[in-house]
Amino acid sequence: MRNLRTFNQEFKRQVVEDLMSGESRPAQLCRRHNISPSLLYHWKKQYSMGKFNNEPIEEAALKDRIEKLERLVGRLTLENEFLKKGLQHNINQPRRNGNSSANGHVSSAVSGKDAR
Repeated sequence: MRNLRTFNQEFKRQVVEDLMSGESRPAQLCRRHNISPSLLYHWKKQYSMGKFNNEPIEEAALKDRIEKLERLVGRLTLENEFLKKGLQHNINQPRRNGNSSANGHVSSAVSGKDAR
């Protein structure tokens, strides 16, 4: 079993800045530091969000905001559909309190009047 390596934030920031500067290609950085490409791009995403004691990139902040809003819209859509189904279910069920019949007319037995 391999030992998991840990990298400090300064190292991560330096590698990502090398990538973003264009000095080295991603494959070169991965070989040089013996890291996987997915880890490199994960660090790049974290860097763009300002996780390495750096200023977040405005574009990444906007993308993060969009993702949060999309999740909110999805949740509200589900709640809306749930409420619509509940309302439709209540409308389609006959009342059970005995004040009305299935067709909506009050019966003479319930109203207390003689049917003549």
